[in-house]
Amino acid sequence: MTTHDPELWEGFDQMTPEDFGGPGWDEPVPLNPRGPLPAFPVDALPDWLAAMTAGVAEETQTPLDLAGCLALAVIGTAAGGRLAVTVRGQWSEPVNLYTAVALPPGNRKSAVFGLMTKPLLAAEKALIELTAPQRAEAAASARIAKAAAERAEKLAANADAEKLAGLTAQAISLSEAAERAFVPVEPQLVADDVTAESLTSLLAQQDGRMAILSPEGEIFEIIAGRYSGVPNMGIFLKGHAGDMARVNRQARDPQYIENPAITMGLAIQPEVLDAIGQIKGADGRGLLARFLYSKPESLVGYRNLTPELLNPDTAGTYAQKLGGLALTLAGWTETAELTLTPEADAVLLAYQRVTESRLRKDGSLAPIVNWASKRDGAVARIAGLLHLAAHPEDAWTRPITAATMAAATRLGDYFTAHALDVFNAMKADPAQEAAHTVLTQLAETRTAAFTKRDLFRAMPRSEFAAMSDLDPALDLLEEHGWVRQQPPPPRTTRGGRPPSPRYETHPRITPTA
Repeated sequence: MTTHDPELWEGFDQMTPEDFGGPGWDEPVPLNPRGPLPAFPVDALPDWLAAMTAGVAEETQTPLDLAGCLALAVIGTAAGGRLAVTVRGQWSEPVNLYTAVALPPGNRKSAVFGLMTKPLLAAEKALIELTAPQRAEAAASARIAKAAAERAEKLAANADAEKLAGLTAQAISLSEAAERAFVPVEPQLVADDVTAESLTSLLAQQDGRMAILSPEGEIFEIIAGRYSGVPNMGIFLKGHAGDMARVNRQARDPQYIENPAITMGLAIQPEVLDAIGQIKGADGRGLLARFLYSKPESLVGYRNLTPELLNPDTAGTYAQKLGGLALTLAGWTETAELTLTPEADAVLLAYQRVTESRLRKDGSLAPIVNWASKRDGAVARIAGLLHLAAHPEDAWTRPITAATMAAATRLGDYFTAHALDVFNAMKADPAQEAAHTVLTQLAETRTAAFTKRDLFRAMPRSEFAAMSDLDPALDLLEEHGWVRQQPPPPRTTRGGRPPSPRYETHPRITPTA
């Protein structure tokens, strides 16, 4: 049992003082009860993508949420900003997403990433091989043009007066041709540990598209200023919105990206969420509002040690469809517009109306207004990705259906519930999170009484390094009526160390029936 378990809160509002253990126990005050967060709705994905997500989660014994969020990110990587969803002619949403799944260490995140991204890396390798002749030809042409320009300049420099004008004009023309010579770089779909400056260069080289797929959260440290000392989030803001990026700096060639499209699929440790909330300007400039968050429950300690292995046919279909999609769209230079059927538009409009009403000051989305203001756009993007996955051969020739939009709204609701929890935790008093941890330990072990020393020994050192670290959590639990400290025994004349404070817990933690 944890503080997320419905069992702990079932019938809470209907209980009377007599239900709370008789005399001396009052009704406990919930510690900002969050309830169980929804699981990833894997059935909202197209069949082949859902099968891979479920198969990977089963083989690795990880929450569906990790593979599910990554499934959206890899489709976004394959799309590479080459598609956008047009809504009622009012606005257009590119189909790239930023997803972040929070899981503690030991949850086999790397294994999930390896299985889900393998077809993308294979497609990247194939693109490198396919474009090798073109790149070799372009490089040879550039070298020849440069050599010709250099020879022409030497001839002009040594020419007599009557030939000078003609040779100078020829040298200028050849020099201009050499300057215009373009040698394409090796195609790249995915990056990992990359600075903002390097990412900008990659976007300029890769026709404005790049994905950051990583089982770690190092990118947040980079955004916070690991290398520069100051936060640098400009390209990450523009790369999500598709806003033009133009960079002119000393000692670097000018860089211009008309419609940058960055996709991010990250797995991070839960404490990273607290850290990114402290990045200067991250909230005010809208970086935090651009991410779709997921906080699944870890399965560590409850994993099946003999899981069903991933079906080879499932993996093969996934590789064929995802790889084919990445190869097809890699050569596109223009963005295709995805439209909605009238029925799909009606589904999205109804969803927008719900969002708008909940953004009011007394609405359920008011605490996350910056994030929720982008919720409808995120649903449109998800609909585009689901549509692309459902029709990988010709999605751009047909409109998005109502069923696909309805599936996207289900994912929108999933990410909304998790965002509410994430932003609540970012703003919470650290003592509150510690109190949740202690209460979860007491509830899982059904502890009726304990000493402070015994509790400290039972808690992980990563949470409480010293016994005194328990004090804020115990004080908060006592204030809320979940525990109460017993009077200390009379002191003896023998001296020695005083006994550890002893507590008893609320009867709700140790139900008798």
